Amino acid sequence: MEKTSIHKHFEDLSDPRSNRTKKHSLINVVFIALCAVICGAEDWASIERFGHMRLKWLSQFLDLSNGIPSHDTFSRVFSLIDSSAFGKCFIFWVEGLTEKVKKVLAVDGKSMRGTRSQKKELGALHLVNVWCCENQLVLGQEKVSDKSNEMTAIPKLLELLDISGSIITIDAMGCQKEICQLIKEKEADYVISLKGNQGNLHKDVELYFDSLHAGQFKTKANTHSTVEKDHGRIEERDFFSVSLPKGLHSEGWEGLKSIAMVRSKRTIHGIESTENRYFISSLKAEKIEDIAYAVRAHWGVENGLHWRLDVSFNEDGWRAREGNSAENMALINKMALNLLKKEPTAKLGVKNRRLMAAWDENYLSKVLIGDLSKI
Repeated sequence: MEKTSIHKHFEDLSDPRSNRTKKHSLINVVFIALCAVICGAEDWASIERFGHMRLKWLSQFLDLSNGIPSHDTFSRVFSLIDSSAFGKCFIFWVEGLTEKVKKVLAVDGKSMRGTRSQKKELGALHLVNVWCCENQLVLGQEKVSDKSNEMTAIPKLLELLDISGSIITIDAMGCQKEICQLIKEKEADYVISLKGNQGNLHKDVELYFDSLHAGQFKTKANTHSTVEKDHGRIEERDFFSVSLPKGLHSEGWEGLKSIAMVRSKRTIHGIESTENRYFISSLKAEKIEDIAYAVRAHWGVENGLHWRLDVSFNEDGWRAREGNSAENMALINKMALNLLKKEPTAKLGVKNRRLMAAWDENYLSKVLIGDLSKI
């Protein structure tokens, strides 16, 4: 049987089931589910059906002498798998796919809206993800506790990842002193959005740039501008950065070297709107192009990850919430997305790549064992 990177990184994942009643190995359950999701499966029954229809092909990689697990088995096993251990296996696995320099890592949260249950009084599962903007890969995820928020999940995830040399971007929820300290301890830099949740600092930065643009200071800002045009929409962005001014409420912000502002002017079918956004950064103010690149790259997580999970994988339609099943299947979706994105021959969107994998076993093999994931 042919071994893949999935075997290498997930074969030793602890099986929560009793050996006495176990009929199907854990690697079989995980591998079949992943391949089924690559090919378009979106529930337990379709995962089982895929297994039966691709039994011969799957037998190249798995010992299927006991056949294909039932949909109930898939449901039960994924509800029992330790999601933290599964997440760590995912992180080590995806490290083998990231052959480029990880310059900007965007940290952002996403809810699986279909997992909300009024009957069980459960809110939607919310996950924090780290997205590598250059490689277009998900590097990891962390569940946000029902009684907590992203501020507690972000440090847990960053602790697990190798972020050295990268620029970490986070929206305003992650603008916390402890998170900045952790990023610097792990030898990375940050560009973090600043809003009202950091009241005094946000007010100071906003007032400083208002005064700067009014000509009240001798200081000259570093500047950078971009223009993007797309389908009747024009967006002009002006970026400004200055070294950390004296007198700001900046105590305790580890590594803070500069503050930045982005003025976005949008013209959509002749209607103009303007918005100002503010940021803090551990990068020097002179590195305005790096700051601007990081800000723009972070905005790409919406289309690069969240939109694809919703539109191409119908993730918001996933309703199973038993045990750890939703969290674990979210990882399976991200494994499938990573593999589909890394397959270089098909110049198609993710949705059409899934169709190709379902129609053509040779293409499915390319997705699964492509050069970058081969052992």
